Amino acid sequence: MRELIVEADGGSRGNPGPAGYGAVVIDAVTGQTLAERAEYIGIATNNVAEYRGLLAGLRAAHDLDPAAKVHVRMDSKLVIEQMSGRWKIKHPDLKPLAFEAARIFPPGQVTYEWIPREQNKHADRLANEAMDAGRRGEQWSAQDSTAELEAADAKAAAGLGGGDTGSDAGTGTAAGHAPMTAAPSAGWAPADMGAPTTFVLLRHGETPLTPQKRFSGSGGTDPALSAVGREQAERVGAALARRGTVQAVVASPLARTRETAEIVAGRLGLEVAVDEGLRETDFGAWEGLTFGEVRERYPDDLTAWLADPQARPTGGGESFAATADRVAATRDRLIAAYAGRTVLLVTHVTPIKTLVRLALDAPPKSLFRMELSAASLSAIAYYADGNASLRLFNDTSHLRG
Repeated sequence: MRELIVEADGGSRGNPGPAGYGAVVIDAVTGQTLAERAEYIGIATNNVAEYRGLLAGLRAAHDLDPAAKVHVRMDSKLVIEQMSGRWKIKHPDLKPLAFEAARIFPPGQVTYEWIPREQNKHADRLANEAMDAGRRGEQWSAQDSTAELEAADAKAAAGLGGGDTGSDAGTGTAAGHAPMTAAPSAGWAPADMGAPTTFVLLRHGETPLTPQKRFSGSGGTDPALSAVGREQAERVGAALARRGTVQAVVASPLARTRETAEIVAGRLGLEVAVDEGLRETDFGAWEGLTFGEVRERYPDDLTAWLADPQARPTGGGESFAATADRVAATRDRLIAAYAGRTVLLVTHVTPIKTLVRLALDAPPKSLFRMELSAASLSAIAYYADGNASLRLFNDTSHLRG
């Protein structure tokens, strides 16, 4: 049976905004490009454009050989997980597209694989060519396309082979379309270790306790978002949708984080996974109190807590050292689970500060020297060699205007 690879992508400049898709069909044995498809589709969302790219790629593959075994590779986690049957399709605009895609080939003839964006450059470039053409009031033309050439140049720059050099029988990945491997470093340039795992860290929106600056951990009343907090979450969702980079959403189990995550994920068309390791520190008897009230009632315990990361809040709360151990274990587990992807972690002040502290290899006392606003965004990239890079901290620009 003939084997074909479909790589597809879609984009929207505004989400929703001017949108287009791209798709390429590749011979799994030779790595040869057999067909390219791209189209400007007017105003649409990223997710709709990605599904339209999938449809175009599958139809092109079916035109080439309706009996072929097809392996779809996309950098859209949403499309891959939904078409694989692991995620439910909730959005009404996506259901008919997914249904149509599933009917092009018989069941079991198509398999799906998520790949990092860096490995989907050909389809990505086609989608951008289609959107550029739409901006000019035109439609994409294969004659004018340079997507295949640019993808080949990028592949060569990464040190990857191409052409008729056989296939990877174990994965069905065409030669020249394998995951990027590290190239020797020269001068100041680091080795290419592939796409990092990026955590976009979102502190939940305001609750009634936030403006009062009260201790609010995992052992308190578990407050929900206030009206201000829900508006903040909407603004975060809109900002992240415009960027179009988040591929998964994971939240703390507490009410304020789950509510924030659901609002944001709704704008992104993603499901929310919950991870217990992202919960806030348990502040024991201090829950619901202001800093001044704790100083009045528990002065010795507060002094010890400020000086020693092993000290616990009054009443059996969680120490910063214990929180750090929990957060580090959660970090490692999520890096392994979402390798090479961009993941939104919706969590709390202490877990976010702890992730930043660990990334910078800073001392525990640095926790008291960071300010983290409600609904703020931070970002950390984790690389294959174990290093981390802080890319953003306490960004609230999306909340203004």
